[in-house]
Amino acid sequence: MDNRIESSESLRNKCAACFRQFNKIEHLVDHMRNSFHSVHEPTCGICRKHCRSFESLREHLIGPLPKVECNKMFNTRGCNICLVILNSSNALRVHRGTCQLSRVAGGVLSRMANLGIQEDLRVESSRSRGSQVVALACKVVGGGSDGTLDLCARVCLIDENENIIFHAYVKPQIPVTNYRYETTGVRAEYLRDAMPLRQVQRKIQDFLCNGEPMWKIRPRSGKARILVGHGLDHDLECLGMEYPAIMIRDTATYPPLMKTSKLSNSLKYLTQAYLGYEIQNGIQDPYEDCVATMRLYMRMKFQIHRMEEYPMSTDPQNRNNFASWRQNELERMTPNEMLEISRSDYYCWCLD
Repeated sequence: MDNRIESSESLRNKCAACFRQFNKIEHLVDHMRNSFHSVHEPTCGICRKHCRSFESLREHLIGPLPKVECNKMFNTRGCNICLVILNSSNALRVHRGTCQLSRVAGGVLSRMANLGIQEDLRVESSRSRGSQVVALACKVVGGGSDGTLDLCARVCLIDENENIIFHAYVKPQIPVTNYRYETTGVRAEYLRDAMPLRQVQRKIQDFLCNGEPMWKIRPRSGKARILVGHGLDHDLECLGMEYPAIMIRDTATYPPLMKTSKLSNSLKYLTQAYLGYEIQNGIQDPYEDCVATMRLYMRMKFQIHRMEEYPMSTDPQNRNNFASWRQNELERMTPNEMLEISRSDYYCWCLD
C-alpha cells in the first residue's frame, strides 16, 4: 500500500514536459516557474519529452547515452537532420529526399562579385507589402598594427528565395593590414575601387528600414524587413550599423539552435547538422552563409506548433501564471495543468 502511495506521489511530482521528478510538489512548482516549458520547445516524437534545444533532443535520441526505447524507434524511422519520426521506413526515404539540402554554387557567385555587380539597392514604395525577410553576411579582413581588428570587406544580402539583393566589396575606413586571404579570398586590388563603408551602411540601412524611421519600427506592422544572419551583432558592428532587436533573427542566439543556454553553435555545424551539407571549406563566400542562415530560419519558421493566443511569458496576460501569491493554487494543479499555463521565454520563429 505504501509503495502505491509513493508511486502516485512520485508521478504527481513529475514534470509533464522534461520528466524530471521532485520530492515535493512545491519543488515542481518552482521548476515550472523557472523553466518556461512550452509548446515551442523541441519535442521527442516518441515519448513527447520537451528539450531546451535541438542539441538536447539529438542527445536524447542518438547521443552517447540515449533513451533506449526512443533510440530504437528513431534508428528505423527517424530523420537524423530534422529529428522527426516518420510513420514507416518508406516514408523516411521519401522525406530524406526533401530534408537534406545541397550546397549552393558559391564559387560562381564569388567571381560575379569580383565584377562589381549587384551593387544597387532600392527602397520599395509605400504600397509594398509588409515585412519581408532578408539574410545578411559579411566577410572581414584585419586592421590595426597586429591585424586583429575586424573590418568589413565584403557583404551580401539575399531574399527569401535566395536571390542576391546586394553583393559588393567594401572599402574600409582604415588601412587593411591582414587580408586573411585563406578564408576571405579578398585581395588588395578588390578593395581599391570598392564601395566606401559609409555608402554601404546607408544603402543597407535604407533598404532594411524600407522608408520607416528606426524609432517607429514595430514587429508585424509597417514596412521594415526582418533581418536573418549568424552572429549579427558582430556583422552589424563591422558595418557600423544598428537595427532593432525585434526585427533580428540570429541563428547564433536562437535558443533551439544553441549548444547550451550560453554557448552558440557555429554556422558550419548548424548547416551540416540541420541542413545536411557542408560549408566554409577553404575560401568562404558570404552568399553561401546567407543561404545557410535563410534556410535555417525557414526550417525553424515552419515548425508546426500549437497556436496560442498569448504565446510569451512576458505577455501581460501571462505574467501572473506562476506568481508566488498563487502558490497554494499551483500546488493543487496536476503537472499537465501547470504545463498548460506555462509559456516560452523566447520568441519562436514560427510566430513570424
